Amino acid sequence: MALFHRDDYRDCPPLAIANPLEPEYPERRSKEFFGAVAQDKTFSVNSIRFGANAPLFVIAGPCVIESESHALRMAESLGAVATELGVPYIFKASYDKANRSSLSSYRGPGLKKGLAILKNIKKKTGLPILTDVHDVSQVAPAAEVCDILQIPAFLCRQTDLLVAAGRSGRVVNVKKGQFLSPWEIGNAAEKIASTGNEKIILTERGSSFGYQNLVVDMRAFPIMRKLGYPVVFDVTHAVQLPGGEGKSSGVQPEFIEPLARAGTAAGVDGLFLEVHDNPAKALSDGSNALPLAQFRPLLEKILKLAALVREWNRR
Repeated sequence: MALFHRDDYRDCPPLAIANPLEPEYPERRSKEFFGAVAQDKTFSVNSIRFGANAPLFVIAGPCVIESESHALRMAESLGAVATELGVPYIFKASYDKANRSSLSSYRGPGLKKGLAILKNIKKKTGLPILTDVHDVSQVAPAAEVCDILQIPAFLCRQTDLLVAAGRSGRVVNVKKGQFLSPWEIGNAAEKIASTGNEKIILTERGSSFGYQNLVVDMRAFPIMRKLGYPVVFDVTHAVQLPGGEGKSSGVQPEFIEPLARAGTAAGVDGLFLEVHDNPAKALSDGSNALPLAQFRPLLEKILKLAALVREWNRR
C-alpha cells in the first residue's frame, strides 16, 4: 500500500481557512461591518434614550398576557423596581405567541383583547410598551397602542412585515433569528431603514448549535453594534433548549445571571428578560422566566457592570 510523505505536499498552495467573521460577501466588507463603527443612531421613547452610550435599559415582563390583572400587576412590580434603581424600563408582553412548539399550547388573548389590555396598562403606569407583531395586518393596530413593535426571531427575514413595521413610525426591535450570523441581521435593518425609519433595535437571542441547543457568541455584540443601532441581549430566551422536551422547549435557567453579566460586560445597550411572579404556573415560557423576586438582585449587579463599561467607553 502506498504511503504519503509530507514532502509530497511541499509545492501545494496553503489551505485557505475561512474566517467566520469575514464571510466572502464583498458588500459585507464595508466599514459598517468590519471597520470603523457606523455613526450611532440615536432616538428616544418617552424619557428613555437609545444609542450613543446611553444608560443600560431593560425590557421585561411575562412572555404572554395571561390576564389583565396579572399583566398589570407585573408591570407595576417591575416598574417600581426599575424606578427605585433608576433603570430605564420598557414593559413587554405578547397578545399572541404564534410560534409555540405545540398546537395545544396557550397563545394569549388575541390581538383585539390583548391590545386593549396593553393600552390600559400604558394608561395606568405610564410605561412604554413593547409587543410582538406576526403579520402585516397586525402592525397598524399594534402601533396605535405600543411604543415598540417587535419582530420575532423566526420572522426576521419577512420583508413585508419589516417594511410595514418601519412605515408605522414606531421603534422596531428585530430579534436575530437563531439561524442567522450577526452580520446578516443588517439586511433586516436595511429593510426597515428603507422606509426612512431608523429607530431600530437589534436583539441577540443565541444561535442554533446542533439540535435543540443554543449558544451565545459574544463576538455577535460588537459585530451587530457596528451597524450603529442599539443592541439588546435577550438573556432568558438564550437559555432555552428549543423543542428539548418534545412539545415544549427545555431550559437551563442557571445560566441567566452568568449570561446577563457577560452580555453587559460586552457592552450591550439593553437587556431583555422574561419575568414571572410564579414561573411554575406561567402559561408560556415559565421554565426560562426569571422569578420576579430575582429581578432586583440581578439588576443591582448588572448596573455596576454597565456603569463600568460606559466609563471605559467614554475614555
